[in-house]
Amino acid sequence: MESLIPTWQVSFLCGVLTWLVLSSKFDVTQKIRSLIQPWVSRRVNSGTLTILQIQKYQHGFCDALFSGISCVVSVPFYTGFLPLLFWSGHGKLARQMTLLMAFCDYSGNCIKDVVSAPRPKSPPVRILTATKDEKENALEYGFPSSHTLNTICLSGYLLHYVFSYNENTDPSYQVAAFMFVCLFVSLIGLGRIYLGMHSVIDIFGGLVLGLMILAFWLHVHECIDNFVTLGQNVTSFWIALSFLLLFAYPTPEHPTPSFEYHTAFTGVALGIVTGVQQTYHQFHHENVPRVFTLELPIPSFAGRIGVGIPTILLVKFCSKALAKWILPITASALGIPVRSSGYVAALTGSSVVKKSNEVKQSSGYLQKMFFNRQDSFDVDTGIRLVQYAGLAWSVVDLVPSLFNQLNL
Repeated sequence: MESLIPTWQVSFLCGVLTWLVLSSKFDVTQKIRSLIQPWVSRRVNSGTLTILQIQKYQHGFCDALFSGISCVVSVPFYTGFLPLLFWSGHGKLARQMTLLMAFCDYSGNCIKDVVSAPRPKSPPVRILTATKDEKENALEYGFPSSHTLNTICLSGYLLHYVFSYNENTDPSYQVAAFMFVCLFVSLIGLGRIYLGMHSVIDIFGGLVLGLMILAFWLHVHECIDNFVTLGQNVTSFWIALSFLLLFAYPTPEHPTPSFEYHTAFTGVALGIVTGVQQTYHQFHHENVPRVFTLELPIPSFAGRIGVGIPTILLVKFCSKALAKWILPITASALGIPVRSSGYVAALTGSSVVKKSNEVKQSSGYLQKMFFNRQDSFDVDTGIRLVQYAGLAWSVVDLVPSLFNQLNL
């Protein structure tokens, strides 16, 4: 029954909570940082010469090429691409890549802020940030490279899915696909160095961590998918897990936007899991129509995009507006002092807020909430979580319902 909570869920959440309490009490983050940060920082500094040698081949074409492929593997790109994957009929691939992306984003950003190792120093290194997203990325710490990590995990899982879905694929095509993925990953790594965003040690760290996460995910992805689609107590468990992950995030040496990115994608994962769990048998089972088939031709898929994109953007706007109204009122009713670093004008203006506005960093980590005294808590974290959870829920629940009504 849905009301019964499986023992493993209680044990898992209690284990996470116990780790949070112990790691906060014994200052585990600072101890790990003191061991790893000096070593990584030395490699970053010693790798400056390698970066400068690569940047000797500076050219407008290379600038455009590497800036372009960096955008293709960025989090905003995946956020826009994944809804199309859901609506194309490849629901299992879409939800697995979403959850894998959330796992990569959380793991990579946690390590970045635990180690707090600098990016290459500029000057002498030339740092090219062609987009607003890249400029914000430059405010994060460098080790490991998130672009390398995400590319290995997502392209590797996509390759695994394609080979599993088409078991009779010619071996020569499999080898060619594998070589293409290797080439693409190499270009991403080389491009991050060429753009001055990462040193060699950052790329190597992203490569190793990415391969480890991919290997782990390929062992557990079927279990995770079965739980999300057919498990018990899925929604409440995922809400509790998302809450704990928010406060489990390590405090960096200096504030960065990494926590903001993690909060957004944690909200995306929460919305996807909640929506899929509720509507799996209606819209996300394995026998739904797929694009490029007679059941879902190109014109119908284009119609889905035309209806779906405006709808999810509207839901994102409404979710944010609703959260901006409800969360401060709820906090006030509970007697919890809150502030805003930008979302709620009435709660901005204090010196604490001005300081946090420098990088839009939330201070709502568990260590600060329960083990340190602070005057107020940043309500923007909750608003961002609700905003992206609403967006993701609409992708897998509201929008497919509209498709059903419109016969798309």
